[in-house]
Amino acid sequence: MSIRLIVKEPDPVLREVAKEVTKFNDNLKKLLKDMAETMYDAQGVGLAAPQIGISKRVIVVDVGDENGLVEMVNPVIVEQEGEQLGPEGCLSIPNLNGDVLRADRIVVEGQNSSGEKLTVNASGYFARAFQHEIDHLNGILFTDLAESVYDISDRPRKGGE
Repeated sequence: MSIRLIVKEPDPVLREVAKEVTKFNDNLKKLLKDMAETMYDAQGVGLAAPQIGISKRVIVVDVGDENGLVEMVNPVIVEQEGEQLGPEGCLSIPNLNGDVLRADRIVVEGQNSSGEKLTVNASGYFARAFQHEIDHLNGILFTDLAESVYDISDRPRKGGE
């Protein structure tokens, strides 16, 4: 495992639609482990492969609750309901946060590192993190959706997606 470099806005990979993963092998497992290690090192709660310069549909999420680390390949939101407006940050856009309207509850379907079907029911902050990371796979940044964006460079960082 190794910590990868997190690419920053305006790197063009952050605006690409990531490619679907079709090969489930040791390279994918290593990518997922590296992504988790990179996310934890940066004190984030989520990371998408494009954020480390790899245009593949792979995410990791860990908001520090009972769900623990979730690794998902080819994630798709298949159900959503409710609304929540809340703050978001991004490891690829340091020193900015924004208030983003998201679904409050979602169901995400994808695959695990072996290609087996994986379904996650998420609500609240956990759902927000999934939506943020899936947006990365579609070339969308939280600043594209935010109702307001504000500079947090003078505040200590507590983590971000």
